[in-house]
Amino acid sequence: MTSDIGAVLRELREAGGMEAKAVARSAAMSASKLSRIETGKATPAVLDVERILAAVGVSDEVRAELLAVARKAATEAVAWRLCRRTGFARHQDAIKAIEAGTETQRIFQPSCVPGLVQTPEYVRAVLARKNLTEDMLSRTVGARMERQRVLFEAEKTFRFVVAESVLRWRLVSSPEMAMQLDRLIAVSRLANVWIGVVPLSADMGEVPTSSFAVYDRRLAIVEVPHAEITTREPRDIDVYLAKFERFVDVSLAGNDMRSFVAGIRDEFLR
Repeated sequence: MTSDIGAVLRELREAGGMEAKAVARSAAMSASKLSRIETGKATPAVLDVERILAAVGVSDEVRAELLAVARKAATEAVAWRLCRRTGFARHQDAIKAIEAGTETQRIFQPSCVPGLVQTPEYVRAVLARKNLTEDMLSRTVGARMERQRVLFEAEKTFRFVVAESVLRWRLVSSPEMAMQLDRLIAVSRLANVWIGVVPLSADMGEVPTSSFAVYDRRLAIVEVPHAEITTREPRDIDVYLAKFERFVDVSLAGNDMRSFVAGIRDEFLR
């Protein structure tokens, strides 16, 4: 079965002699959305494919095969070793493009300070652990710092949640950690930025496993030790949105967060 699922869905509809408007109506979507799916301009969610196949009417075998293709298209895993081969700076540019088209970005980090609020010293320290050449390291640091300009686009909203342990892990020298925490406090004062910190003493209703980012409700990116996993499946994205809000519920924010972070910063300065 071809991996061009949109073209296959169009062929099935035409083979059944059905008009696009009728299929779209039965599949609970607009005719324009169906057109984008059939022409390959939009990647369909698994639920979209299920509804289209139900409207068209196919055998169980064809349905199972196409749903498998849809699940594969909706979720992609890229090994970090491949990013190293193609260049981490290029990867930063790809994330920058995603951020450019996003209105609300949510990031949960149990591992390190989120990239958009990292200082240059912190960025270099994090990336240096990926065994990059000096040239690759410099270009990637520059690309990540360039990404941070997006924070000052007032029409965009940023919501970050980090674990207290992130603020204490000494990935750079003590003075540099203090600078990094100052940067976190400063960014939190931007009108379009909300930063929450989950204290270690919080009663956790959720397990902080992997870091993840959700871009509006169209894309989620999850980082695991060996790869970056991307999903466009709405039901999967909803899982991460729900997890994020449960972390928000136990976070310190606003002046409470800033006082908490300042206290940890002062410990580094001492």
